[in-house]
Amino acid sequence: MRSITHGDVIAAASALMSWPERSRRSLIVRFLEQAHIADIYRKRTGRVHPVWGNGTLMAAVLQNRALPTEPSMSDSAYLNAVSIVIEALLSWRQRANTS
Repeated sequence: MRSITHGDVIAAASALMSWPERSRRSLIVRFLEQAHIADIYRKRTGRVHPVWGNGTLMAAVLQNRALPTEPSMSDSAYLNAVSIVIEALLSWRQRANTS
């Protein structure tokens, strides 16, 4: 997966808001896996993955959908979604560093 940016975190958290809370943790893991696979595809073929994009988390999240509007940072549910994304990223990096 390509380097994570602030925009990736915001896009992922904003997208998670449209899903039931019980599904969010598994969904962000799926997005991370798709971004990783897309990045491998991009490196091997020199082209973006036809569904999951260029290997960024944002591209995997959007999958040809419009970027959702970012909720207010005073929205507790949105802050929770940001937290879920950051926790998933930390876990992903930890696994990558131990492999």
